[in-house]
Amino acid sequence: MTDPLHTDLLDLAQEAAARAGALLRDGRPADLAVAATKSSPIDVVTEMDIAAEKLITGLIAERRPDDGILGEEGAATEGTSGVRWVIDPLDGTVNYLYGLPTWAVSIAAEQDGETVIGVVTAPMRGETFHAVRGGGAWATGAWDGERRLACRPAPPLDQALVSTGFNYVTDVRTHQAEVAQRLIPLLRDIRRGGSAAVDLCDVAAGRLDGYYERGLHPWDLAAGDLIAREAGALTGGRPGERPSGDLAVAASPGVFEPLQRLLEDFGAWHD
Repeated sequence: MTDPLHTDLLDLAQEAAARAGALLRDGRPADLAVAATKSSPIDVVTEMDIAAEKLITGLIAERRPDDGILGEEGAATEGTSGVRWVIDPLDGTVNYLYGLPTWAVSIAAEQDGETVIGVVTAPMRGETFHAVRGGGAWATGAWDGERRLACRPAPPLDQALVSTGFNYVTDVRTHQAEVAQRLIPLLRDIRRGGSAAVDLCDVAAGRLDGYYERGLHPWDLAAGDLIAREAGALTGGRPGERPSGDLAVAASPGVFEPLQRLLEDFGAWHD
């Protein structure tokens, strides 16, 4: 039986994500990609990012004024209800800037420190993913109705398709490229999607065998991590740890441990 609170939180997260996604999709200037090498488009993207977060946090404050909030664009309130929202209003900023479709709105709700709700909507892909802790992971898209998600059966590691991401800091990105170079001969291939939230949902949907990245923040991870786990994937950080800024890994059982072990051996979590 679903907790009525969780149902209410899910409904609110889905409404907020849909409204923010529509704002970002419809408010993006058509010529944004043309001027992508200039400084002004970055300002436009930042304005859209902030506007989307304000929309989400305003809706939450109106409906649940006692909840806490942690947002990428600076929203931070403690709250007194035991519920905290963790929000990334625009995950995949560079993709959004250039007109690539892989960007998303990510909203999670924590109860007493544990993530219980996750919603990720990718408007340009026409897909929304959601999960309630203990209730499985689901998605809507080009198919009819909701589809229950399940990660792929684990292939041998050398047949695993794995995604990753790269940091904005040059030294960190260079180290990440060196780790990827060592991994590539041991895998089927590596992808770089540009949105951690979407990558985690693609693991849940069976479109990837695994995903890893260093340097993520709580808002990058919270919703997608729950969705991946509810679809049967394993998630973690360094061996024995939870996902963190040091390292986040998500993969089908059978791929997770060997991938995590290689990342540890290759020092993926530090320079």
